Amino acid sequence: MGLIFLFIDGIGLGAPGSANPFESNALAGFLKLTGGQKLTAKADRINEPGHQFKAIDARLNVDGLPQSGTGQAALFSGENASRILGRHFGPYPHSSIRYLLEKHSLFIKAREQNLDAHFINAYPDIFFERASARNRWSCTTLMTRSAGLALNRVDDVMKGEAITAEIMQDVWRAQLSLEVPEISPEEAARRLVMKLENNDLVLYEYYLTDKAGHSMDPVMAVWALERLDAFIQAIVRLLDTSKDTLLLTSDHGNLENLGIKTHTLNDVPLAVLGKNARDFSEVRSITDITPAILSSLQP
Repeated sequence: MGLIFLFIDGIGLGAPGSANPFESNALAGFLKLTGGQKLTAKADRINEPGHQFKAIDARLNVDGLPQSGTGQAALFSGENASRILGRHFGPYPHSSIRYLLEKHSLFIKAREQNLDAHFINAYPDIFFERASARNRWSCTTLMTRSAGLALNRVDDVMKGEAITAEIMQDVWRAQLSLEVPEISPEEAARRLVMKLENNDLVLYEYYLTDKAGHSMDPVMAVWALERLDAFIQAIVRLLDTSKDTLLLTSDHGNLENLGIKTHTLNDVPLAVLGKNARDFSEVRSITDITPAILSSLQP
């Protein structure tokens, strides 16, 4: 019994229309998560034993636009990081809320329950050089390091044991001149699902959606969504949902409105498929995700 957690940065449930790439593009993978509905604010809730889909709150009763630092700290700790700080903040975790990821994270709580957690993303050497020099780690990397887990590097990608943040490894080749092979979304999905053989919880983070939202570029949005959608399709096809669970959610809205450069106030989607989907039926906000995952994975 395991759970795959797909954290997709910067996707909300927005109004249908030409500015919303979830409305204007055919995305078969997302349609599997939404019961055939477009991923917009008009999508109806699904509340079935093996399938949950709903809108959840990312504003957390704090004024202003939700941001990645506080949103992800809330998502990965179960605590209202924005309320603790008194405002939304990002993209990195503010020094006042780092403790949530260093001491109270999903990974640390999983370890306390004797669960094996794994973060499958890999990072190039330049990431480690810059993060170490500034002591500025993203929420997921800070959480992983603080739980005593190793971050994947280039060698892990070459061994087929990790996935780059862009899924297909082509961006590492094109932008970093790293000699890693380009892979298909299906191969990336296979790597992800295989990790459940030795882990109870496997996390993957995808950031290109947030980057595309800030770009306001429909072409980049389609590029980011098509590879993600193919990845989701393959995961759903490969995952044994009679014993395992797939969860997808986000930290704040952004990509769903290409008419603005900023984040949005929209709710974010929660989609869960598989054995323990029902355990997420009471989730109302991103702060409920970590407690629900931990409860779901209890024997």
